[in-house]
Amino acid sequence: MTAPTHGTLTLEPNIKDPDGFYAELLAAHEGLSREDSEALNARLVLILANHVGDRDTIRAALEAALPER
Repeated sequence: MTAPTHGTLTLEPNIKDPDGFYAELLAAHEGLSREDSEALNARLVLILANHVGDRDTIRAALEAALPER
């Protein structure tokens, strides 16, 4: 079975130990103000986008993340 994609983007769960990842993500935000938490999210998005590097994949992720209109 092939994982659903949005272009070249994998949208099926693909993180080993997703609960552990979520706990780490929450822990990183613990004690931060809303402003600092939003800044952390923005930096994380930019770091991961840089890691991916491929503009088509990043564009597909942006489109997939948008709320349905």
